[in-house]
Amino acid sequence: MNKEEKQPIIQSLERLFETNSTYYLIDFKRMKVAQAVELRKILRKNAFTYKVIKNRLALRALGAKCPEALRPFFQKPTAVAFAGKDPVQLAKILKDFSSQGKILAVKGGQVEGQLMPAERFDEVTRLGSRKDLLGKVGFLMASPLHRLMRTLQAPLGNVGILLGELNRKKNI
Repeated sequence: MNKEEKQPIIQSLERLFETNSTYYLIDFKRMKVAQAVELRKILRKNAFTYKVIKNRLALRALGAKCPEALRPFFQKPTAVAFAGKDPVQLAKILKDFSSQGKILAVKGGQVEGQLMPAERFDEVTRLGSRKDLLGKVGFLMASPLHRLMRTLQAPLGNVGILLGELNRKKNI
């Protein structure tokens, strides 16, 4: 492959690395073609990108932005799964697909701009989705206000109960 043929590939990889702050480097050497096609379909359906790359071209595309700790992962057959929106969902899909036949392994990657070694991949898969985490944060933020509202309503409720009892006793 000559230099002119490599340039468009490098530029497309640069765009992918710039637009996606999360990507996982995958060792796919035991995967058959039919399994690769199935994985691509699953990822495409969920709006993720999967590319089999040449390691040197990927390193050129990353350039100086590539952390030194990530460089050793660009050896042997490598594919990259890019997550634009939900890195946890992509991790769960990759883990589920891998558990079907132990056909791929995550070498490492970058999650929301932070370096992620392969050992921490299981931690990412155990996280809740972004939607769930935002819901929990919202609940935790609203909880003190909800308690304050209940506290302020309690005396009014008690006055209502007392007036009802007083009215009942007068009518007897």
